[in-house]
Amino acid sequence: MLALIAVVTIIASALSIASTQARAAGSLPCDLYASGGTPCVAAHSTVRALFSAYNGNLYQVRRASDNTTLNIGVLSAGGYANAAAQDSFCAGTSCVITIIYDQSGRGNNLTQAPAGGAAPGPDNLANASALPLTVSGHHVYGVYIPSGTGYRDNSTNGIATGDNAEGEYAIFDGTHYNGGCCFDYGNAETNSRDDGNGTMEAIYFGNIRVWGYGSGNGPWVMADLENGLFSGVNVGFNSGDQSITSHYVTAMVNGGPNQWAIKAGNAQSGSLTTMYSGPRPNASGYNPMHKQGAIILGTGGDNSDGADGSFFEGAMTSGYPSDATENAVQANIVAAGYGNSTPPPPTPTPTQGATPTPTPTQGATPTPTPTSTPVSGASCSVHYAVTNQWQGGFGASLTITNTSSTAINGWSLKFSFPNGQTITQLWNGTVTQSGSAVTISNVSYNGSIPAGGTLNSAPGFNGSWAGSNGSPTAFTLNGATCSVV
Repeated sequence: MLALIAVVTIIASALSIASTQARAAGSLPCDLYASGGTPCVAAHSTVRALFSAYNGNLYQVRRASDNTTLNIGVLSAGGYANAAAQDSFCAGTSCVITIIYDQSGRGNNLTQAPAGGAAPGPDNLANASALPLTVSGHHVYGVYIPSGTGYRDNSTNGIATGDNAEGEYAIFDGTHYNGGCCFDYGNAETNSRDDGNGTMEAIYFGNIRVWGYGSGNGPWVMADLENGLFSGVNVGFNSGDQSITSHYVTAMVNGGPNQWAIKAGNAQSGSLTTMYSGPRPNASGYNPMHKQGAIILGTGGDNSDGADGSFFEGAMTSGYPSDATENAVQANIVAAGYGNSTPPPPTPTPTQGATPTPTPTQGATPTPTPTSTPVSGASCSVHYAVTNQWQGGFGASLTITNTSSTAINGWSLKFSFPNGQTITQLWNGTVTQSGSAVTISNVSYNGSIPAGGTLNSAPGFNGSWAGSNGSPTAFTLNGATCSVV
């Protein structure tokens, strides 16, 4: 009997070692972090699995027609999001992302950000269909975050606190950003309040210059350490933090006792650039750090939610990752093929009576927006942009600015398509269309446009076209003619 027990024990031990080796041999980001001795304690993506063995849910969507929800998983273990399930579920209506699931097994899921010190909240949820793209030829969706939108987990498991070491990486859209505060992913306060210098350690992406900034005009990858966006050791300008020029951006921030780093790279090609690596900032309160271990996406630590950005995947680690580990993670990201264009998948069969929603593909060449002469004395301006285009379909965004000295409360935007296009799906507004004439009006949460300000949570849409897809050249807002910019 003792001999039998010994044999069983040896076999069990061998199986355990083999299982550990199999996990360590995986090539996805969190496998690589684990192999380097700095395992992921949070892993989020609406695009793909970040562990080779992960076969669970990536995110959850809720549709407007009946408020029911659907979990979107992977097509296979270690694979890509089942976006076709979302397309079918959301056909004929709109959907928002309600949960971005943590793949690490620690339950660090991201949900609607609650009220905080800088914004009463809760924040808006992201439109689930606003950011279509392909990754390794798979049709998937990213998280498109306009100002006023944010996700958070204030009760986490295993996230670094105090001065303990951690690593963070994220993939952002290098073309979607602004100078608002603050588009972050990473470690923040657990009470959604500003608790002082050093109580955060998150990746920031944008072109704000209020605190730190780098060379050129931005955008920059920086570290939000609370009461300071830092581009290096100095408060303010650090020339080594270079402006980002790529469409898809790998962004990394690492932190430990009196040591931290910023790295960035093109998520489609090449290696990482170390923007900064050295001692903590030359300012009071950042050495030692006082991290609290919440996780934020799209906002600052105190729920400052005025920033724009887009997120595809990211993770947080226990321990300070090595250069070799992060280089391997970058290589995997490049190999994933962000933005590679393939023909769109077949349109899913809609529910009875619903209008099918096209599934656009990132990377097709958009129709240029025509240049228009500003209207003299106009009290509003509109920027219309085709964000994606594929055979028979397209996506577009609208930027609406109140150039007058009086706030607007309640708005209605009118324009006409030049080539008979039709809007098939709209977010952040309500739409009526008669022939080529379109009217888009506000919904409950975005009816106000401050004097001299730009509309938060601006409308965007998917549409259909045949023959050509020219852009509208004239807009009115509440009956007033707008400049086209």
